[in-house]
Amino acid sequence: NTPSGKDSQFDDSYIRKNAIKHKVPYITTMAAAIASVKGIAAYKENGEKEIRLKSLQEYHKDID
Repeated sequence: NTPSGKDSQFDDSYIRKNAIKHKVPYITTMAAAIASVKGIAAYKENGEKEIRLKSLQEYHKDID
């Protein structure tokens, strides 16, 4: 969804709300999309056992 015109803000809200409702990942930037693709590729390549997934909260806890 590339915003353009008055109705675009409503489109964005509709897409976001439905993605959340149906538990579909919702990526809003190219940087996040690229990072997601790289993460999925690494997961597929190395398998579940070799990759340690962390939430943002876990990363921030390690930084402090």
